[in-house]
Amino acid sequence: MIYITGISMSPKDSQQHEHITHVYWSEYGTSNEAWWTKQRAVDWINGGGEARVSADGRYDVKVHVVNASPPYLRTAANGTYTDNLLSLPRF
Repeated sequence: MIYITGISMSPKDSQQHEHITHVYWSEYGTSNEAWWTKQRAVDWINGGGEARVSADGRYDVKVHVVNASPPYLRTAANGTYTDNLLSLPRF
């Protein structure tokens, strides 16, 4: 499982999930970390990988792929979409 800890957007001031271009992640329990393009993250999740965002340090929220054209990433808690990805640090 990986935790997404940062994002890049285009345009940089966007507030829409569809504009996430890259994600920075770290793998739980290891020192592995890297930048992935949004498409690489989409492919990894669609292939069975699990990604999460730590929300307020109290609980984890799962990252889902929204199957739009093109697909994009979004978090959901209890079946309700949330903005946890958009609240991460931007690079």
